[in-house]
Amino acid sequence: MSFKIIAAVAVALAGSPFVAGAAFAQAPECGAIQKTLQARKDLVAKANAASNSKKKMTPQEACALFGKLQSNGAEGLKWITANKEWCSIPDSFAEGFKADHIKVGGIRTKICGIAAQAAKMEAQARAQAQNGGGGGGLLGGPGLTGAMRMPQGAL
Repeated sequence: MSFKIIAAVAVALAGSPFVAGAAFAQAPECGAIQKTLQARKDLVAKANAASNSKKKMTPQEACALFGKLQSNGAEGLKWITANKEWCSIPDSFAEGFKADHIKVGGIRTKICGIAAQAAKMEAQARAQAQNGGGGGGLLGGPGLTGAMRMPQGAL
């Protein structure tokens, strides 16, 4: 399920205005956002590649990727807020960037929740294996215990 989410957000973000890279060149410091936008574009490309690849990301890898994307968005929002007037950043760009950042945050929360659940299940499986297998029953229960005697006499 998380891979469908990655694919959906990667496609959604690929069409966003910040990925295309707006040119803020009124003042030399207005070009500083380009580094952040390029990093974001690279992260989105990585998510796209993962969603189209035969080897899918693990939930932990996806969580880390979306963590970087969210961090990048926070950095971009901070810069946009501080330089919006000076660099004549259009309202539509700022609002679109903010909306995408919020969307990434929601997706990151879901994916990291899945990653945490997977890690918990792996830890439980390891603990169960270390405690002598702990299972073996058909439905994962303790299974049958005791000895079974072979019938005596003529068969």
